[in-house]
Amino acid sequence: MTDLYAEALSTFAGLFEEAKGSREVEPNAMTVATADQSGQPSARTVLLKAFDERGFVFYTHLDSHKGRELQANPQAALLFLWRSLREAGIQVRIEGRVEQVSDAEADAYFASRPRMSQIGAWASLQSRTLASREEFDARVATTEASFDGRDVPRPEGWSGLRVVPQRLEFWYGAQFRLHERWCYEIGADGQWSKRMLFP
Repeated sequence: MTDLYAEALSTFAGLFEEAKGSREVEPNAMTVATADQSGQPSARTVLLKAFDERGFVFYTHLDSHKGRELQANPQAALLFLWRSLREAGIQVRIEGRVEQVSDAEADAYFASRPRMSQIGAWASLQSRTLASREEFDARVATTEASFDGRDVPRPEGWSGLRVVPQRLEFWYGAQFRLHERWCYEIGADGQWSKRMLFP
């Protein structure tokens, strides 16, 4: 890990801790933007569940809308917006390639989830058409009964996706749009650079 990449991750870690100690309701909430093979973009909010020098991890059904897009076009952009921090909020943008986490990582995270969240992962056919709420509630009840008295294993096709950064940008909000922006990028030679951007 290069010094500049380590610096970027350390900056993120410090800001994340600051956000967790603030009045932000869900500091690990991040927008994930994807695109299909034709370039049609799509975005949604998910929760960051882990990060280290390997990248930033969230979990989903691989057969969901975002899961299918990321398998076809394994590139994503992440956006954290912490409006309550400092003078006028902080944004962190992360762009990079996407890879699936190991089965061991996915198993360990799934085992740590609340039991009803585990049940929900089995009951939901994520992103597919649902006829009624009653149909989903019935699927939840049936799934809960089928695992009565035993641990709930991770469903096949439910896993974690890791965004491996190729670019990180830190945006520090200021009054009158006189913001401060810092960009870290990895070049084709594998070397990280750091530069300041006009707001």
